[in-house]
Amino acid sequence: MATTKKGNGPAPLDPKVARKLLDLLSTDNEFRRLFKKDAHAALLKAGYKPPTAPHGAATTMASAGACLQMAGSGRIATKSQVIRDRQKLEQVLSVPFGFMCPVQAIDG
Repeated sequence: MATTKKGNGPAPLDPKVARKLLDLLSTDNEFRRLFKKDAHAALLKAGYKPPTAPHGAATTMASAGACLQMAGSGRIATKSQVIRDRQKLEQVLSVPFGFMCPVQAIDG
């Protein structure tokens, strides 16, 4: 996964990861619970490769999981909504995440 031009936010999800993420969100209740609790762990399960810094240095690049993490009171879309809106969701996941994504150290 590359970073955006400014280097502090994640680039779009790899299309294979985005498709796998939506497949799991539209079919797998256990995965949906994991996604709501820990979006980063769910993305790893879907094949996401977090950004890394060269030579083991700390990185300040945000994980896509941090950008997708739901608030504790947030509600996840139903399986049927994910299926219905899949094309739109794939398009959203194919553009860089917004600048409001929190920046955090990945390997710290």
